[in-house]
Amino acid sequence: MSTDHIFQLPQLTAAMRLLVQGFGSSPAEVDAVVNNLVTANLMGHDSHGIGMLPRYASAYLEGSLKPNASVTTVLDGGALLRLDGNVGFGQVVGAQAMSLGIERAQQHGSCIVALGNAHHLGRIGAWAEQAAAAGLVSLHFVNVISRSIVAPYGGGDARFGTNPFCAGVPLPGRPPVILDFATSVIAQGKTRVAHNKGETVPEGYLIDDQGQATTNPRYSVVPPFGALLTFGEHKGYGLALMCELLGGALAGGLTQHNDDTSKRRVINGMFSVLLDPHKLGAHPRFAAEAQAFIDWVQASPTREGFAPVQVSGDAERACLVHRTANGVPVDITTWQEILGAAQSLGVDPQRVQQAAAG
Repeated sequence: MSTDHIFQLPQLTAAMRLLVQGFGSSPAEVDAVVNNLVTANLMGHDSHGIGMLPRYASAYLEGSLKPNASVTTVLDGGALLRLDGNVGFGQVVGAQAMSLGIERAQQHGSCIVALGNAHHLGRIGAWAEQAAAAGLVSLHFVNVISRSIVAPYGGGDARFGTNPFCAGVPLPGRPPVILDFATSVIAQGKTRVAHNKGETVPEGYLIDDQGQATTNPRYSVVPPFGALLTFGEHKGYGLALMCELLGGALAGGLTQHNDDTSKRRVINGMFSVLLDPHKLGAHPRFAAEAQAFIDWVQASPTREGFAPVQVSGDAERACLVHRTANGVPVDITTWQEILGAAQSLGVDPQRVQQAAAG
């Protein structure tokens, strides 16, 4: 079993800045990438945190990730935007796409943003949080162009990616409600973390390369590959299809339909709907009714073995507070992979190690 390093936030951030500089990124891009990834770790989503940097390094070295790229506008229909991410860092082009969509939604009341050809957009909740901070409700359907890792309901091998769905609802006087999940039972990055730690995953999450049930996460990490399963059986599968059709075919212009495993790229398409509830005429009743509902739900008595009822986003914010104060755990295997990524980018891994150790 692997154990964890515990890194304090300032030191870990400094170390990751050193590494990301190896991509040749501008200072602003370094900040955007590092802050996004470290925040994912702080919120407990290690699958979308700094452990992605080895994959990013491989994608960059094969030419599938372009540092210092920005979004370009393919179509401007006022409240309808089609954007190309130019395979730039998703942490950069995702934020740019949301900024453009927010501006239009505030102007017109709503905006549909179709973003294609973005490298890994990371934790999609970050984009819902950006919209919520501007007072906007948002929906996000995302597809993944990479090695297929999720089986269709009833299927015996992988045919598409984890295809996340996300929604954000801002409410006055309290943090926003942020729903963000992969349509697979578990995010692929979480199986990578489990594999690196030498842990198993629960039954019903995975099938092996023969289509048989397994609890060994290696079947989603190293060949021969099996597949993740969708959550809720046919329900998660149905939502994954919609993410592929909307985030892929409609927004990004690309869907998963081959078994090419030769590339390390992770290309996302994202179909986002942004809405200003003020322009809809829903305030203040919307806010009052939403808060009344949340209060009602959270007043449910706690069942034995459970914590008090939370709403989406609460657990991540609690983890953020805890890890900011107490440090960020990174398993030994993942840390060694990160140091290896630094070396592949021409960054002295000893410098990264020293910066992380403070």
